[in-house]
Amino acid sequence: MRHTRRTATFAVSVVLAPLLATAPSALASDEPAVDAPAITDFVEITDRYLEQRADSVTVSPAQVGTMAVPTTEAMSRRLVAEYRQLIALGAEYKQLDGGYTSTAVAVTPTGHFAWTQTTATLDVTEDTKLFHPADEVASGAPEAQECSLEHTLTFSRDSDGTWRLSSDRADTGSMPPSTYMAEPQLDLEIPEEDSSAPDETEDGKTETSSPNGAPGPRGDPKELQAVAGYDYNKMAAYANKHWKKNNGHFRTYGNDCTNFISQAMDAGGWGAKGGSLHQRRSNKYWFYGPMKMVTSYTWAGAENWYWFATKHSKRTYILANVKQLGKGDVLQAEFDRNNTINHTMIVTRRTISNSYLTYHTPSVHNRSLEKILHKYSKGWWYAHRI
Repeated sequence: MRHTRRTATFAVSVVLAPLLATAPSALASDEPAVDAPAITDFVEITDRYLEQRADSVTVSPAQVGTMAVPTTEAMSRRLVAEYRQLIALGAEYKQLDGGYTSTAVAVTPTGHFAWTQTTATLDVTEDTKLFHPADEVASGAPEAQECSLEHTLTFSRDSDGTWRLSSDRADTGSMPPSTYMAEPQLDLEIPEEDSSAPDETEDGKTETSSPNGAPGPRGDPKELQAVAGYDYNKMAAYANKHWKKNNGHFRTYGNDCTNFISQAMDAGGWGAKGGSLHQRRSNKYWFYGPMKMVTSYTWAGAENWYWFATKHSKRTYILANVKQLGKGDVLQAEFDRNNTINHTMIVTRRTISNSYLTYHTPSVHNRSLEKILHKYSKGWWYAHRI
């Protein structure tokens, strides 16, 4: 039996300043003046919309024909098409590993709310949980996959005074969460400091990790830790702590996935190598500095990190099968197979049959490896044994 949970978090303190700023322009219009809309009304619409979106990928989705909130005609067409795709994906997940059984959605305004007599915009943070089946949790899986996503929503007021959702610009990043069918954003505007051509020329990658086959052993953690000198539990614990709330001791990047993984590696015992300005462009070094100009490209660039980790430092090696990944190991993805890695993740939970990955851009916690491989079946994978 499906038990969808939904909560909305209202931050009333964000209302007054934006309303005072926008009300005069609304009153200056030739159209009849309307009462200032309440931000709580738009948050409630957003909450119900995002709940229906999340519900669509569960094992028992609601009917797609009726929108949970008022929408414009164009938005309704878009959502019906996407919900149908999500429902189909949810059915595939159910066959794959039991799927998602229920959801919990919380919506928090983030400070921007503006309106005229006919339009309104609202910025929110969505926090969604997609719950795993009870038997999967009993076997050691996390209770749920979590996601924190930034949205800018636009609403249109029709002739009878009804506010309708007209658009949702969600920051789905380099690996969109399970509630979106969007393809990975491979054209993110990444500053030069995030990733760039190194000083040296690298050879082509010679091996990828197969997505097929049965799960393999991680090995004895104590034995591996004694050999490598790394603490895998600390790496995973760091990611669990900072998957959503950034560690204030580090800056964030437009594409933050590899920066986040480097922080976890640092927490688990990777020592810095190098540190001077002239070394930052070389894949032979890995270090973080108080400014970008004294931080290596390998720290925050996915492709650069790969070459430092596997070739120059030999701190990792590529596993033959992604299903051998264990806690603290790193998985990188090349979605478009163009020999440039697009995304980096870390394993934060491992069961006998599955691994669960955490990453930034967007902020996602404990996403099932099986579901990732199913949704992005055309990708190339690089599973790093740390």
